[in-house]
Amino acid sequence: MRYAIGIDLGGTHIKAASVSGSGDILDRATGETRDRAAPGAWVETIRGLRAQIELRRRAPAAGIGVAAPGLAAADGRSIASIPGRLAGLQGLDWANALGAAVPVRVLNDGHAALLGECWRGAAAGCRDVVLLTLGTGVGGAILSDGRLLRGATGKAGHFGHMTLDPDGPPSIAGMPGSLEGAIGNCTIEARSHGRFHDTRALVEAHVAGDAEATRVWLRSVYRLACAIASIANAVDPEVVILGGGIARAGDALLDPLKKSLADVEWRPLGGVRVELAALGEMAGALGAAQRALAG
Repeated sequence: MRYAIGIDLGGTHIKAASVSGSGDILDRATGETRDRAAPGAWVETIRGLRAQIELRRRAPAAGIGVAAPGLAAADGRSIASIPGRLAGLQGLDWANALGAAVPVRVLNDGHAALLGECWRGAAAGCRDVVLLTLGTGVGGAILSDGRLLRGATGKAGHFGHMTLDPDGPPSIAGMPGSLEGAIGNCTIEARSHGRFHDTRALVEAHVAGDAEATRVWLRSVYRLACAIASIANAVDPEVVILGGGIARAGDALLDPLKKSLADVEWRPLGGVRVELAALGEMAGALGAAQRALAG
């Protein structure tokens, strides 16, 4: 059976999967990134995951897709820019690093997750989709008329750095009052005045009836709604998919978000649909494999 290997390199974990041409996940393998303890050790880990999968399949993969944070190079061989994270990733030629005799395609992790969700997830069958990944930071991707948008430099879909408050503090990209600053886990301590250290604890307190937690959470969700309404005006998707750790809040996120969207979104012909991602942590690996199979 023809298959590809999809690899999703994250800041903490690495996910790998063998995927058939119809999108079925045949095997899964995981490893730890260990970037702080041993910078660059993830390259050897990924080599091992690939070998493990090919041993199980008893045949080499037809192609390999690698999803990673940062801006992918135009030739699809490396990550061209990723400041301050994963030492050694920027400029690494993955075909050489893996010693691969088959095609290796490299893409941004948000772009890969969107491809996965459009292939076998919450956006299957859709041609105009936006993905927002809500976690430590905020990322995303755009599918327009069935095509993944990269833009001129590959940064299309980096919604975390869109400005919601021009007088707010800068994001790591220098954008003032960003969406990432409004809801990303990286700013939860500042937004809660030091009371909460992660969004899960904030949401749990909100659900339990903590008035101050509710104030902080609903303000963050309102800003997310304003961002989604603005994105809908710009690219007009049929659905916005929410992924990442913060999306695990489920109805505690969706219910107030949909209420806020009803208040702020321009709806001349109906509002945009908002759904939670369906593929969980394997979306990026699945999307990377899809890109490898597509050639």
